[in-house]
Amino acid sequence: MKLINKIIPTTVVGSYPAVKSKGLKSFLDPYRQALETAVGDQIKSGIDIISTGQVRGDMITTLTSQIPGIRDQKVKGVIQPPLKPMTAEDTKYAVSRHNKVKAMLAGPSTISHALKIDTPLYRSRDELILDLAQIIAKEALNLESLGIAIFQIDEPILSTGIADMGTAYQAVSAITGALRVPTCIHVCGDIGKVIDSIIKMPVDIIDLEFSCNPENLETVSKKEFSGKQIGFGAVDSTSPEIDTVDEIKARIEKGIEIFGPEKLLIDPDCGLRMHKRDVAFKKLKNMVEAAGEVRRNLNE
Repeated sequence: MKLINKIIPTTVVGSYPAVKSKGLKSFLDPYRQALETAVGDQIKSGIDIISTGQVRGDMITTLTSQIPGIRDQKVKGVIQPPLKPMTAEDTKYAVSRHNKVKAMLAGPSTISHALKIDTPLYRSRDELILDLAQIIAKEALNLESLGIAIFQIDEPILSTGIADMGTAYQAVSAITGALRVPTCIHVCGDIGKVIDSIIKMPVDIIDLEFSCNPENLETVSKKEFSGKQIGFGAVDSTSPEIDTVDEIKARIEKGIEIFGPEKLLIDPDCGLRMHKRDVAFKKLKNMVEAAGEVRRNLNE
């Protein structure tokens, strides 16, 4: 699977700081300017595979606020797919600006554990997860039809040990089995206790963080990922300090030692929403520069 015609391409995990509109434009769509800024900054920084920036809010409530059966983060009845796509308009804009776009949605397990089940119609959280998977699968198919390059499922809950990994596998299968585009699962945190289950997930790319959690390097170095590619978190998304080019290069080079250059997609550990715009932009720009220097060294 080759996503782009270069080794160690750069991408993002998802979110970007939201720069809201002002004046009349804000009444029409208060987040339109944020979307345009996020997409424009990613393109300007040189990212190979961009996102929408997920600027309309956190990754869970932007979906649950649109799903019938959920109100105020409580499950009130059997959930149903929304009548119209939830994230298509922003994705359509990103695709119009760049030929390689990664779409991402919060995964069913992570969404479920953020909700209170306030109805007897769900006997267990696992039942809710599988229903959520059907809704996410429908949304993913809508995004695929717009021309995205990758579809990513965000499942940070999986590293905590709280979620049932068997149910998570079923849910991910229900989503990725319906898609033709390459698929990815993003799991942040320490993956030491769940790595074997994550490797088995039916996806093409496994995206992990290695800057905030360098111990993950030791964990993955002992594992076989077969044909899966690795989304390699090489920028610390938790720190407001701007990672230097040399710091990012050193992290990428460690990834190459373990996986080889052909398997890697370089990205931040996680989303950058919590940072100021200039910090997020510089982190991405330095990441692109570092990947470029490593790439040139490999070609020499």
